Amino acid sequence: MARVVGEVMTREVVQARRETPFKDVVRLLDRHRISGMPVVDEDDKVVGVISGTDLIRHQAGRSPDGRAVTARELMSTPAITVHPEQRIADAARVMERRGVERLPVVDEEDRLIGIATRRDLLRVFLRTDDEIRREVLDDVLPRVLGRTAPEVTVAVRDGVVTLHGPLGHGGDPALAIRLAYRVDGVVGVVNRLAEGRRCR
Repeated sequence: MARVVGEVMTREVVQARRETPFKDVVRLLDRHRISGMPVVDEDDKVVGVISGTDLIRHQAGRSPDGRAVTARELMSTPAITVHPEQRIADAARVMERRGVERLPVVDEEDRLIGIATRRDLLRVFLRTDDEIRREVLDDVLPRVLGRTAPEVTVAVRDGVVTLHGPLGHGGDPALAIRLAYRVDGVVGVVNRLAEGRRCR
């Protein structure tokens, strides 16, 4: 089964409040060796995100009035968030599309419950070839062929799945390939399936 964000997210989240001063934001980032953090309100609902880029942008464009700046002025809004039951692959697409390094994870009331970084999401690609092969055999092929698929073989090398053999009547090679691609850790699928006949 495809893994979800809740399985890999970091639950201990460094966070700021809207009233957190600039200097304290910098100290938090430095102390915890992180490049950004969510900003929450009094109900722990995510209202924005602060990154090192936001801090540098502020310093470069600050006015000389000496006014104290807080997280409210520094943060990027609205925050791009995900829910813990979302698939890791979907969260990774959101990160890539929106150009962000981290996604606050929120519950159904938008309260902060964790954070998912690029590093967290990339962990799924550390699965071994044997783990991937077993999931394709146990979960993917039975969905396409029923209980058994004795003539279809599965090979996995460096995350690339090769499906080889006859699917037989009623077999759907497109479905088999699509489901194999959805297995966490898969980086490619080679189609050597033969619909309705035996491979030679």
